[in-house]
Order: sequence, then C-alpha cells, then structure tokens
Amino acid sequence: MKEITALSATFRRRHLMLATALASLATLPLMAQAQASADTLLNVSYDVSRELYKEINPAFIAQYKAKTGKTLTINQSHGGSSKQIGSVIGGLEADVVTMNQATDVDALADKGLTAAEWRNRFPNGAAPYSSTIVFLVRKGNPKAIKDWNDLTRAGLQVIIPNPKTSGNGRYSYLAAWGSVLAKGGNEAQAKDLVSKLLANVPVLDGGGRGATTTFTQRGIGDVLLTFESEAELIENEFGKGLFDVVNPSVSIEADAPVAIVDKVAAKKGTTVVAKAYLDFLYTPEAQAIIAKHNFRPRDAAVFKREEKRFAPIKLFSVDQLLGGWPKVSKTHFADGGTYDQIVAGIKR
Repeated sequence: MKEITALSATFRRRHLMLATALASLATLPLMAQAQASADTLLNVSYDVSRELYKEINPAFIAQYKAKTGKTLTINQSHGGSSKQIGSVIGGLEADVVTMNQATDVDALADKGLTAAEWRNRFPNGAAPYSSTIVFLVRKGNPKAIKDWNDLTRAGLQVIIPNPKTSGNGRYSYLAAWGSVLAKGGNEAQAKDLVSKLLANVPVLDGGGRGATTTFTQRGIGDVLLTFESEAELIENEFGKGLFDVVNPSVSIEADAPVAIVDKVAAKKGTTVVAKAYLDFLYTPEAQAIIAKHNFRPRDAAVFKREEKRFAPIKLFSVDQLLGGWPKVSKTHFADGGTYDQIVAGIKR
C-alpha cells in the first residue's frame, strides 16, 4: 500500500513537472510576440513627410542600438492628415503620430487615445519643426502669379487638396484667409478672397500627394499650393526646370505636432521607445535632417546654418492671427461651417 502511494506521488510530481514545462513552452511564442511588438513602432504621419522619415528612421534606429543594443523596426503610414487620424481612431495601432495640424492630435485626445496635455510633453508645443505654404507654378510663371490676390483671377486654375481631409488643404485655405487679415483686411474681405480662390479649384484631392500628382503628372492647374518643404522634392522627383516656386508676401506657419498614442503604446509596451523616438526629433542630428528636407527646424543653430533654404516670407500663426485651432475648426471646418458654406455657394 505504501509502495502504491509512493508511486502515485511520484506520478503526480512528474505530471506536474510536465504540465509546467508544456505551459512554459506555450508561453514562449507569446513572449516572443510581446518582445517583437515592443521593438516595433508604427508612425502614422501625413502625406508629404514620407521622404523625411525615410531618413529620420534609420538615424534613430542606429542611435538607439548604440545606446541600448536593441534593434528596432519602424513602420510608416502616410496619407491625408485627417484621414490618417480617422484611421488611428478607427483602430490602426499607431505608437506615435507625426501630423501637420494640431486639430488632428486633439481629435486623438478627445477619444482618450493620447493625453489632453499632449502639447506640454515635448518642446515648442510638441512641434519639432514647421513649414509654410508657397506657390508652385509652371516654368517661367506664364500666368504671372505673384501673390494671393492673383489666385482669384477668372480663368486661373488653382490646385489644393481638400481642406476637410488634408492638413495641406487646411493650411492653404487658412493661409489665403489670413493673408487678408495680416494686411489689415477684415473677415468679409477674407471670405471673398477665399471664395474666389476656391471657385478656381477644378478638383479637390484627398491629400497633398494626390494634389501634387494632379498638378505635375496630370498637367491640371496653373498653380499648386503646397508646403515649402515639398517644392524642391517635386523638382527632384519630376524633373528640374519644369516648375518655379513663387513665395507670397505673407503666409502661414504650419507647425507639425507629434504625440505618443498612449493607449496603443501602453498595450504594446512601446511607451519608452516611442518617447525616445519623438525626443530624437529635437536633437541636432535630426534637426539637420529636417532642415535638409526643407522643413523649418526649431534648433536655432541649425536654422541659422540652413537659412538660405527658407524664403523670407512674413509668417503668421493660427494662434496669433486666427484665434487658435479650436476656434478655426469650429468656425471654418465643422459641418456647415464657413468652408462648407463657401463650397455650397460656388457655381460650376
């Protein structure tokens, strides 16, 4: 009887050891998956930042490996700014967002995906660089376009992306509006200019890259409103000597805000890496890359060294001249707002 009991105990111990070993083996793939997730970031960004992050990402990966010994993978997603944020809200698991307008990051905060105080987490209102809106015209500027008023001339075709879905389009709209106020005009005069400009828009693409394709490859339009950072890139991609850049007398400062998508980063265990990635954007190394791609860096020394890249345009900000993004979003871009009213009144 004692022998049977001893055998039973031995059997139970061996059974327990086997079960424990099997359980450990079963968790190995999960642990590996979690580790892989922690070493992979998804940066959801806007249309015209593709080439910038193609150079930023390997620079950060190299720096991070030198510091920690870990090898990271950084994946990118690009599209119209507001569409991209809609995808994140809809479930696209971005660890970070690097956008071109604050309203999109505010939309994440409204959904609880990032902190309401996201602007305070990084310097310069969490915008490591900025750009502005300039005009790209056909070589020789055959329509003699010089400033915002020229875009209202009858028969002229202006290409901008849809302000409802694209930060590029939204900044172009606001740059035109603010150009009137910056010169002492009133809201009615600003609305009149923007109404005439939008009446000259033959097609509204969803994002900045689509608008660029319409202008450069489809040959539609006399002038493309685009980010200063995009102008040289277009020349490099589609051939030098085909286009000229016209700098308006006044334009908008287009900040490019960044944020950690807290809910996703916490789930994937990437919060520390995500913060390190966004912190890297403020380093002299990254700021130099940013300037190389014709975005305006925040680092004063880098900007001074590269200032010949940037036109001496008089710039105004949304906060300074237009009352801030919450007011602008509600007044201009909410359903039934000024933009919708203008578009509804345009006769094609």
